[in-house]
Amino acid sequence: MTDATTLSIADIDMPALCRWQGRSQTVEDVIRPFPAQALHATLDLPSDPPREGDALPPFWRWLYFNQAVRRSDLGRDGHPAKGIGLTPPVPLPRRMWAGGRLQFLRPLMIGSAVSLTSIIAAITAKQGRSGPLIFLTLRHEVHDEAGLVEVEEQDIVYREDPRPDAPKPPTPQARDTGIWSRPWMLDETALFRYSALTFNGHRIHYDLDYAKRVEGYEGLVVHGPLLATLMLELLREFGPDRRITHFAFRAAAPVMHFEPFEICGEPTREGADVWVRAPRGNGLGRLAMSGSVRFE
Repeated sequence: MTDATTLSIADIDMPALCRWQGRSQTVEDVIRPFPAQALHATLDLPSDPPREGDALPPFWRWLYFNQAVRRSDLGRDGHPAKGIGLTPPVPLPRRMWAGGRLQFLRPLMIGSAVSLTSIIAAITAKQGRSGPLIFLTLRHEVHDEAGLVEVEEQDIVYREDPRPDAPKPPTPQARDTGIWSRPWMLDETALFRYSALTFNGHRIHYDLDYAKRVEGYEGLVVHGPLLATLMLELLREFGPDRRITHFAFRAAAPVMHFEPFEICGEPTREGADVWVRAPRGNGLGRLAMSGSVRFE
């Protein structure tokens, strides 16, 4: 683990960062069958693989719109370096996906031509217990030939490296297994394949030495959007005839590649609550991610 520097909010030029608000970019793509079929195989799903003309499962659009950032334009963690694209020059080294909110207006159809417009919607700061936190909100809008299909607000948090002597932050306890549940364990190969499919170079997902020595994790980290995808897959399994229109989720604690975990859920008046229950000592489970869904 590296020696972390100590910054405060006063050390960060927030007016300069806030000038990045409103920056946008648009990327075009085609929802080809292979990436969806490859994720279907990676997750060992029992259903038939997606084909041309099928609806793309919700949240699988992260398989598309990948941009070929030059290797020389990457930062130490494998993400685009600060100041590249829609990555503002935040002077904090760690980047984490904190959560998001999605609205699915219509299904994305495999085979359709689509575009993704992303905009920096907000940049805010907060002084946390471990140091300053910078929150970045990206708004993504997906269009096909008929118009708007999907809207997502993605929350990213930047923070300092962990101090070697810092105590581990407390994690909330998860509820017991819900009415629906599905056990999972994602090994190094599964994480590598998901990183490749999403063109995600973040080293915490495949570089064990970096994940442990630099960012202080116990192992490789299961991708946040992959956990969110599995929460929606649980609802597709137990409610295959119900269309998801809204999904909001929030990360609470990381899941490591060597840990078995459960995706749990139960119905609510408007939809369902879903959560990720990871192991912890004494038979208790820690909450790794929570979410809520609304059905059509």
